[in-house]
Amino acid sequence: MKWTTKLIKEGDQSRIAVYFTITPELNLRFQKIEGAQWSSGLKAWHLPDTPENRSRFKVIDAKVIAQIVNYEKQFKRWMLSRRYSENSIKTYCEALRTFLKFFSWKPVDEITNEDVIAFNNDFIIKRALSASYQNQVVNSLKLFFLNIQNKKLDIELIHRPKREKLLPNVLSKEEVKAILNAHKNIKHRMMLSLIYSCGLRRSELLNLKPNDIDSKRNLIMIKQSKGRKDRIVQLSEKILAMLRLYYQLERPKVWLFEGQQPGEQYSEKSLESVLKQALAKAKIKKPVSLHWLRHSYATHLLEAGTDLRFIQELLGHSSSKTTEIYTHVSTKSIQNIKSPFDDLEI
Repeated sequence: MKWTTKLIKEGDQSRIAVYFTITPELNLRFQKIEGAQWSSGLKAWHLPDTPENRSRFKVIDAKVIAQIVNYEKQFKRWMLSRRYSENSIKTYCEALRTFLKFFSWKPVDEITNEDVIAFNNDFIIKRALSASYQNQVVNSLKLFFLNIQNKKLDIELIHRPKREKLLPNVLSKEEVKAILNAHKNIKHRMMLSLIYSCGLRRSELLNLKPNDIDSKRNLIMIKQSKGRKDRIVQLSEKILAMLRLYYQLERPKVWLFEGQQPGEQYSEKSLESVLKQALAKAKIKKPVSLHWLRHSYATHLLEAGTDLRFIQELLGHSSSKTTEIYTHVSTKSIQNIKSPFDDLEI
């Protein structure tokens, strides 16, 4: 059911008017709501203005919206001063906004840990949202409530969701080859090849500038990546030769990979489209994302005998535990295991 709401006055009482396409079934449902009344003048049902009804029908008045906007601005200013990345600021602000709107009927300084649990159950789990999103909400709330006066919510008691133990998706070398050979356009081919050959994140590729390529030392300088860290990755002779040809043909002005206009950064959406087209041409049906190429790079390095510590440095992981997950998808050791089934005389 789609509806709109409006706060109205009936005598000295505040009421919530709910406007929607009337059907006999919906009329019956509203008749069962305590305190609900039909107004022929408004041509709408109206209900008592209670926290429960505000939450149920997502009623947010102008003052509350203004307050939420103000809190979000304060939060954003604080994160900017701490030099959080644009992506982190956007993610945390959106999570905070969603949470505060869910409890729009309740003063922020009265929010408790029980409310956080209610949000997890009635919003996140009910909508089958991921544990990763729930973790983003936890990060956002902890940062926000640590920086406003609040005595009812215990930051330390906000629990995180149990981590999902998901294995990274990995392509075979044959599949990677098919994807990288799919495009004739040198820019498209170069972008996908560079992601795989250096294990780059999408944002790392798009933020590269020509001066980040050190052709004399066969290195790329990745600047201010995830966690605001710089790192260097190795360039193979083969990929360096491709880069030289690409540079001669394209002559990028500001970014290594530019859009249709000179000096315009290539967009994430366009890069996703490049991969989608490559998958179609290579006739690969798997739901491959750009990050699969990074996962495949790490796994193929591990299978070739590269030390896990070096892979950690190349990927820019802060913790070795993050890199160790690739040991669970490497097939090198598994393929050497003989199944007991082979010894059965069947």
